[in-house]
Amino acid sequence: MDTAEEGRIYKCLFTGSVSSLLTLPLDMLSTDNLLADCLQGCFVVTCTLCAFISLVWLREQIVHGGAPIWLDHAVPPFNAAGHHQNEAPAGGNGAENVAPDQPANPPAENAVVGENPDAQDDQAEEEEEENEEEDEAGGEDAADANNGAQDDMNWNALEWDRAAEELTWERMLGLDGSLVFLEHVFWVVSLNTLFILVFAFCPYHIGHFSLVGLGFEEHVQASHFEGLITTIVGYILLAITLIICHGLATLVKFHRSRRLLGVCYIVVKVSLLVVVEIGVFPLICGWWLDICSLEMFDATLKDRELSFQSAPGTTMFLHWLVGMVYVFYFASFILLLREVLRPGVLWFLRNLNDPDFNPVQEMIHLPIYRHLRRFILSVIVFGSIVLLMLWLPIRIIKSLLPNFLPYNVMLYSDAPVSELSLELLLLQVVLPALLEQGHTRQWLKGLVRAWTVTAGYLLDLHSYLLGDQEENENSANQQVNNNQHARNNNAIPVVGEGLHAAHQAILQQGGPVGFQPYRRPLNFPLRIFLLIVFMCITLLIASLICLTLPVFAGRWLMSFWTGSAKIHELYTAACGLYVCWLTIRAVTVLVAWMPQGRRVIFQKVKEWSLMIMKTLIVAVLLAGVVPLLLGLLFELVIVAPLRVPLDQTPLFYPWQDWALGVLHAKIIAAITLMGPQWWLKTVIEQVYANGIRNIDLYYIIRKLAAPVISVLLLSLCVPYIIASGIVPLLGVTAEMQNLVHRRIYPFLLMVVVLMGILSFQVRQFKRLYEHIKNDKYLVGQRLVNYERKSGKQGTSSPPPQSSQE
Repeated sequence: MDTAEEGRIYKCLFTGSVSSLLTLPLDMLSTDNLLADCLQGCFVVTCTLCAFISLVWLREQIVHGGAPIWLDHAVPPFNAAGHHQNEAPAGGNGAENVAPDQPANPPAENAVVGENPDAQDDQAEEEEEENEEEDEAGGEDAADANNGAQDDMNWNALEWDRAAEELTWERMLGLDGSLVFLEHVFWVVSLNTLFILVFAFCPYHIGHFSLVGLGFEEHVQASHFEGLITTIVGYILLAITLIICHGLATLVKFHRSRRLLGVCYIVVKVSLLVVVEIGVFPLICGWWLDICSLEMFDATLKDRELSFQSAPGTTMFLHWLVGMVYVFYFASFILLLREVLRPGVLWFLRNLNDPDFNPVQEMIHLPIYRHLRRFILSVIVFGSIVLLMLWLPIRIIKSLLPNFLPYNVMLYSDAPVSELSLELLLLQVVLPALLEQGHTRQWLKGLVRAWTVTAGYLLDLHSYLLGDQEENENSANQQVNNNQHARNNNAIPVVGEGLHAAHQAILQQGGPVGFQPYRRPLNFPLRIFLLIVFMCITLLIASLICLTLPVFAGRWLMSFWTGSAKIHELYTAACGLYVCWLTIRAVTVLVAWMPQGRRVIFQKVKEWSLMIMKTLIVAVLLAGVVPLLLGLLFELVIVAPLRVPLDQTPLFYPWQDWALGVLHAKIIAAITLMGPQWWLKTVIEQVYANGIRNIDLYYIIRKLAAPVISVLLLSLCVPYIIASGIVPLLGVTAEMQNLVHRRIYPFLLMVVVLMGILSFQVRQFKRLYEHIKNDKYLVGQRLVNYERKSGKQGTSSPPPQSSQE
């Protein structure tokens, strides 16, 4: 009921009519739309709880990480960075998925600063002198602000412990005979209502009135996301208002009000920056990827507009998901580059592996214009890479191979097999297995290293790219060296790129780290420009190969099976990708085996043949039989009762059931590995630890395949035997037999779930009963030392005892 009341309060506040507010008490007691209101209330309460936890965590970040300098001193937020440019460098902080943050000075000057330790020492001394002068100038304000912060943020731990002792389960549930739980329900509803009013209602209506006043209401309504955009506009106006009020409080020297307004501004600023970084930026990347790849799928912007108008939420979510995948793989590639290149080459990119990496601290300390500049540069860099690796290769392919494009990706088919399920199968099972188990990362790392060595020797930049010690160390030592420098890679101080000066010792940790000196050749800027050109050409060629070779090989192989019929390009690309991978893998294995002689090769072939046979048997059982039974059971329990009426006969397609069963098996395995320890989790972990090379066929069949297949077969056969063999013997009508035959599977599922819930509740109430009984009647516990009786002694002395009241 609590969640239903929250949902109705939320609807009342956002209805915008006086009648809904007047009828709120009656609506609270109504039973109409109870389930829908409960679900909406659960969502509202969850959002409220998450937001409250985020606020508490942000408060801890401000307390422990230090407040911004403009919050402790009388400096406006926008001018804080201008007055304190010589702050502690933060070259290694930030998110990897954000584009490079260009410094205030030219890159050459920053490189000199990072390369000259003496210059850094001089700069550090100048920073200390300036910081001392600033501290002396604003000492009184800082003392007042710090005292205010201490008064505002101190809390008594004893009071919290006492409150935790008084709050027990029986008191919360009302099992102790009191009515305190009603007070708790009242306070929960009141606090949630206040939270909705302050953090949702007020910003929404502020943004609504502002958009109506500016005449942008029609444009916002055309976006299909009126509520979200209006709320964000309201938060932006609220942040501007807080800045103005903070400046006025600074002028009139209201220290507590100034600090309170500053903290509120930090909360609003961090919230907006999180929305921009996690929501807006991947969405822009996803739409730009879609726009640049329209010619690849023979689509137009009109098609995308129609799809957006038909399903705006789904379209935006898919584009956001594509953008997040793109950003994630870009960040993963940057991390791989850091393992190969000399520490200090990628000084303009922030490092995720840095232990001092804390994006929330950057959001708190850095001003808005710096974040805006980073966002614009991120969009430019990511968009340029999409143009280079997607749009330009598509234009080249259309000019050189006119009949190769477009790709066939239609999501409908007359065949009984669902192509969407097979796409999910390929994306969730096949391709991750290729990337995780196929040594793909090692190969890509080797290619990057080979390209770097080649480019370094051609342009005389070997010392700049790989360092001077690369020539004197073998690959193993170089790998260890790269791992040692991975955490502090690119932590070069950059003028104007820092946080609060109080964090200087923490961030630098005794001096600049993660940098190796290098030899600077003549015409260094020209060589860097040629390196960038060479890199762009390489990326263009790699993109052309990846877009054409797997699809061409897959089409050629599929033509032997399907002839001239068009097939979904995801299948042809996956088939060609696997063929290319198998070819490269076979060549690398043969090259590794050739120096060992013919006898060793035959022995290896024998061992691998036996391993492949065992793997095939395990694959047939675990990837064939189990998913087929699981998909068929899912079809009988959930899909058929929901989709097929009683007067129609359901049709089952084994191929589609198997494809969906693979996804269900993967989800169940993931949940099992994340859950508590039991026999299935132990067996799966043991099989995964053994791997393919040390595969134990007997153990897998006896411990994993046989029990799982037995349970699935019993789940399929027992209801069928009851419905087809026992029910007709009872003499019921044909309609009743059909009803039992079609509904026995979901009925037995409900019975199993109900029995599980009842057993869980019985155990919980037993524990609660024992807890209440011990609190009421338990006087003390006696600790008895256990001593094993020896056979030679007939009697033994009583053990020492101790009582605990």
